[in-house]
Amino acid sequence: MPLDICEIFYSLQGESTRVGLACVFVRLSGCNLSCAWCDTTYAASQSVSMTINQIVDQVSAFECPLVEITGGEPLIQPRTPALISALLQKGFQVLLETNGSLSIAPVDPACIRIMDVKCPLSGEAGSFLLDNFNHMTARDEIKFVVGSRQDYDYAASVIETYLMHHPREKIHICPVFGRIALSDLAAWILKDRLGARLSLQQHKIIWDPDLRGV
Repeated sequence: MPLDICEIFYSLQGESTRVGLACVFVRLSGCNLSCAWCDTTYAASQSVSMTINQIVDQVSAFECPLVEITGGEPLIQPRTPALISALLQKGFQVLLETNGSLSIAPVDPACIRIMDVKCPLSGEAGSFLLDNFNHMTARDEIKFVVGSRQDYDYAASVIETYLMHHPREKIHICPVFGRIALSDLAAWILKDRLGARLSLQQHKIIWDPDLRGV
């Protein structure tokens, strides 16, 4: 069974603990959520059908050891875990970017799962599958996209409730680009001694924030 692929491109990792590293991005098509801040709405409908072997071959051509599977929402496609396993078997380090609303249990834990817990102003708060916290390893990462003080307080509450024992450097507070003052967000994190990482979208700083393929 093939997968629906929106785009495959080579760029710098703009988020996560691997920010700044060269990375091949495999963006899968389709999503089960409709977030107010979505910057990849085109992934909902643009797609080309590719087999796992075709995807692996195209990724391999970039000669880059780091690969991120993203979307859309990759886990709505049942063959995504098989794609991840195929890339791992080829020796790639694989990241999965997911909105966390679907179970990560079928995904090989050798893959680094980066889960996005939706905050209130996204319009999708409460979509996160809490059982995913039970399947996380210390290598996995969590991010909160924050657009207001309300969003920040929500993120802090989730961290204090569910993530007290997760490595704090793997927890990301990510400002909505252009929406919230970075100095305010930094001050809140420091005042609360939250311990989480303030993570900026580096690719939107380097390039035009609306540019695709970066």
